[in-house]
Amino acid sequence: MWTICTKELRQFFSSLSGYIAIIVFLLVNGLVLFVFQDNIFDFGYATLDKFFTLAPWILLLLVPAITMRSFSDEFKSGTFEVLQTLPLSRWQIVLGKFLGSFFVVIIALVPTLVYIVSIGQLSAGEGLDMGATIGSYIGLFFLSAVFTAIGTCASSFTPHSVVALLLSLAGCAVIYYGFHAAANIQGLSNTAAYYIELAGIDFHYQSVSRGVMDTRDIIYFLSLAAFFLLLTHQNLKRR
Repeated sequence: MWTICTKELRQFFSSLSGYIAIIVFLLVNGLVLFVFQDNIFDFGYATLDKFFTLAPWILLLLVPAITMRSFSDEFKSGTFEVLQTLPLSRWQIVLGKFLGSFFVVIIALVPTLVYIVSIGQLSAGEGLDMGATIGSYIGLFFLSAVFTAIGTCASSFTPHSVVALLLSLAGCAVIYYGFHAAANIQGLSNTAAYYIELAGIDFHYQSVSRGVMDTRDIIYFLSLAAFFLLLTHQNLKRR
């Protein structure tokens, strides 16, 4: 499994496009947080709320770009058959691909911890609410895991990486925001709207971001990631 994982990491960082993807992610977040209109200086108080609101949408674009080649390139180049000859189970291959892409996403998130230090130094008061900040980072961690599982699954459907990218984008967008949008449709009862929104990622991400760790939120994220990894396993089994 770790052989596949390290292979994915080397493959991603072996080209300039891998570094560009991470640099663009950090650059966009930094510009929105510190430079563009309504930045942190315009608020007048220490907060990373804007970053935690924007980051999921940028991850929604970044993660599919990272995962789109996971299995697609293997199918297209014919190397998937070589993978099957290795002394690895199908689950080890799936988890190796998943972890390789997930570690790339984590590598992209780690430099954003500088924002905490920077705002803490600039703040004249008590600084950031660390409970909410830690909760929001935990939310981004779980969100990234689910997006990576969706992207890995999408890549297992097709030998075309662009198709995998589009499938992953659509899947992540629907599961992250689609249920929230559907819950706001006029005419729905409050109970129906609540349960529809409960099925989406945004509801649970916002819950964790408040700094309150609810077991139901953690189970939701883990179950969703496990479901897409299971679907990936079944796709490979059919091949």
